[in-house]
Amino acid sequence: MKNKIRNLLIAIVIAISMAACNDFMNIVPDNVATLDQAFAMRNTTERYLFTLYSLMPRHGLNDQNGVMLSDELWAVYPYNTNVAWKIARGEQNVVSPIQDYWNGANGGRRLFIPIRDCNTFLENVGKVPDIEAHELIRWSAEAKFIKAYLLFWMVERYGPIPVMRENLPIDASVDEVKVRREPVDEVFSYIIGLIDEAIPGLPDIIDNEATELGRITKVAAMAMKAKILVTAASPLFNGNTDYAQFVDHNKKPYFNQEYSAEKWRIAAEAAKEAIDFAHTNGHKLYYQEIGQIGQAVLSDTTVIQLGIRGSVTERWNSELLWGDPNNRLNQIVYTPRSWDPANSHYFLQGRYGPPLKMIEMFYSDNGVPIREDREWNYSERYDLAVADATDRYNIMEGYTTVKLHFNRENRFYASIGFDGGSWYGQGRFNDKDPFYLMGKMGQAAGVIDREFHSPTGYWPKKMVHYENEVRSTGYVQVWYPWPVIRLADLYLLYAEAANEFGGPSGEVYEYINLVRERAGLPTVQDSWSNYSTSPEKYRSKEGLRSIIQQERTIELMFEAHRFSDLRRWKKAIDELNGNIISGWNIMQKEALAYYKPRVLFIQEFTPKHYLWPLSENSILVNPNLDQSPGW
Repeated sequence: MKNKIRNLLIAIVIAISMAACNDFMNIVPDNVATLDQAFAMRNTTERYLFTLYSLMPRHGLNDQNGVMLSDELWAVYPYNTNVAWKIARGEQNVVSPIQDYWNGANGGRRLFIPIRDCNTFLENVGKVPDIEAHELIRWSAEAKFIKAYLLFWMVERYGPIPVMRENLPIDASVDEVKVRREPVDEVFSYIIGLIDEAIPGLPDIIDNEATELGRITKVAAMAMKAKILVTAASPLFNGNTDYAQFVDHNKKPYFNQEYSAEKWRIAAEAAKEAIDFAHTNGHKLYYQEIGQIGQAVLSDTTVIQLGIRGSVTERWNSELLWGDPNNRLNQIVYTPRSWDPANSHYFLQGRYGPPLKMIEMFYSDNGVPIREDREWNYSERYDLAVADATDRYNIMEGYTTVKLHFNRENRFYASIGFDGGSWYGQGRFNDKDPFYLMGKMGQAAGVIDREFHSPTGYWPKKMVHYENEVRSTGYVQVWYPWPVIRLADLYLLYAEAANEFGGPSGEVYEYINLVRERAGLPTVQDSWSNYSTSPEKYRSKEGLRSIIQQERTIELMFEAHRFSDLRRWKKAIDELNGNIISGWNIMQKEALAYYKPRVLFIQEFTPKHYLWPLSENSILVNPNLDQSPGW
């Protein structure tokens, strides 16, 4: 009887509030009758906890992660149905927002529901009769972290959001249900407070790898805390006067209007603490340590490049601080069709391609941008050249391609598949006789239908495990967890925060150089001093900022960081508005005709695109919600 009355009250509240919780935010707890069952014993409570993990954004899905939101990857229009890509194409709107995490639509999961579920878990887990004390501590910590992460996912996209510190009671009034957005500083402060509460209750490392990999550890929580603090300190959220008129009902700006250098100091300290703790617990940059696979002795070049690829694709490697095992990347869409001997396209699609702009982001082999390398002729980058024996580990000897593909850093060759380029693995493990990608019209990876091909003439090789192989039974993929955050990311976050607070220093250089060393590059100091047309660039805060930002773009390419970085740096308009998405003339058979840049799209990004819009219906249902600026 009691449960029936409680359910009736819920129905009344929902009716009175004009279905508010269904239309903008489900904050009144539902399924009250089942709560007693969910927390009646340890096993059902543990399943509830695992459900919280499963309700987080699906990092491995291109519809939900950020890899298709900017200019990292492009698809074949109009045949590609990737929802997130519509944002990159300028189709965001208020009628039916793309990646709608507020209501749960168009590639977005309705994140207020799992946030509410985290509250429910935290309110009830202490009632479980047979739970062990250490389990209560750990499970509560995990739920707090998950809630914090979900809130971060929201604030990073929407700016001010309702925080939902606790669930509203079932007899909540109409006004209580119609919650308001909160200033971003208050949201970030609450998120960091949750993580600080969670960290002491989390294990340092995962003890039972067979069953627990992917669950939150102290290392993961500390690394994400650093990332969140760096985000809060960044120009989009720190003293952003562009939002001076974006105010709440008390006329208080949602975004603080005074820049605070102290936020960078706090972020740098958190990042350094996370780095030190990660090192203490055995985390280190991943290197390919085996110079021989089977009977083949590998070149130093191949070993370096396998280390770069393996930092992402080697399952649970030493560099991974937090990986998402539930969202496995579908590598079929990244793999060129040419590795399928039957050309059936049933197994391989290879239909996402990085634009030319991304290709030019990678450094020369001297470790500086190709535009400013004194020894690299940028003006001749589209001229043709023939590879010789010295290029054989990267480009097929005797093959004609563009100079853009020569004398580039190892991360370029590890990350990018291109016409005439080596693609180590996929069943061939002798790097003196690898697969070479052939991408022109009529060649194995070239266009033979309207959909399954790269629109730019490039492929994101880094995201494809080198041991994947086409067999008679199909395409065998070596799955790996999505790298939500890895040590190289944390190193660069620390370098960024420390530089923003105190300017260039030996320690800032140290952590950038650790990432560069794995790629086989000289130090920042040596590269710029000896090869750059701006040899003093690394000595100023502004110059080093530019270096760190390009380093992040290169190191983390295709890992869904670029769009968030461009927005938090307030560089998205510079980079994306009027940005020309281009690739090669892929319908051509001859090199001279193929290697002509072809415009695929011209992007639009205006100030309103920095924040996700709320749907018009959300505003109608709850007038207390202020629309994001410009929408």
